[in-house]
Amino acid sequence: MTVAGPQGLPPYRRIATEIRARIDRGELRPGDRVPSVREIVEAEGVSIATATRVAAVLRADGYAESIPGVGTIVTTPRRLTTGPDRLALVRATGSGFRGGERVEILGAELIEGDEHVTDALGLADGAEVVRRRRLYRDDDGVVALSTSWLSGRLADMAPELLVAEPLPTMTFGLVEERSGRRAVRRRDVVTVRPVSEEVARIMGVEAGAPALTMTNLYWDQHGVPTEYAMDVLGAGRELSAEYALD
Repeated sequence: MTVAGPQGLPPYRRIATEIRARIDRGELRPGDRVPSVREIVEAEGVSIATATRVAAVLRADGYAESIPGVGTIVTTPRRLTTGPDRLALVRATGSGFRGGERVEILGAELIEGDEHVTDALGLADGAEVVRRRRLYRDDDGVVALSTSWLSGRLADMAPELLVAEPLPTMTFGLVEERSGRRAVRRRDVVTVRPVSEEVARIMGVEAGAPALTMTNLYWDQHGVPTEYAMDVLGAGRELSAEYALD
C-alpha cells in the first residue's frame, strides 16, 4: 500500500512537488535534466513504478518534457490549464489540477440546451443538457472560466454531475467510469471574443473586453460526442501546445 508523505501527498506527488519547487527557485533551469528514475529510486527509497510517475506528473504539469536519447528535461511551465490539458493531467496523475490551482464550482444544473450546444452534442433541439460551470484560480488570479455541457441522459448514470461540488476525476473520468464512454478524440477552436456582462462579473474584468476563448468538442470511442466545453481565459493567460513530430 502506498503511504502518503508528510504533506499528505502520495510519494510520487511529494517528490514531483519538491522537484517543481527547485525549478521555481531556479535551481533547475530549462534544458537541465530532471532526476532520472534510478536517481529518484536511490535518493528517495521508492519503487521504480513510483519514480516513473514523478516524471509523468512533471510532464503533465508542463515542467518537463522527455526527449529520446536525452531523457527528461526541464521546460518553462505554462500558465494555463485548458480542458484538454486537464484530461491529460487526469490520465497521468489522477488529478486535473496543477500545483497551486483551486476551483470554485459556480453551478451544476439540468437545462434546456441552446441550439449551438445541442448541435454540437448531436441532440434534438431543446433537449436537456447538463451544464457545469467553474472558475479556476491560481496565485496569479483567474486562470479561466470553464463551462461544460453534456447530454442530460448522463445525469441518470452520474447524478454527481448535478451537484455543485468538484468531481475527483472531473467530468471525463466520471463519464468513463459510469458509462464506459472514453474520450478519444477532440476538436479545439480558439477565438478572441468580447466578454459578456455575465462573464465580466464573474471574472472581474470589463464587459466587452476581448478575451482568448477555446471551445472543445470531445468524441467517445464510438464516434459519439460526449462533451462540449468552453474556456474563457483570464487576463494575461496564453495558449501553448507541444506535439511530437514523427
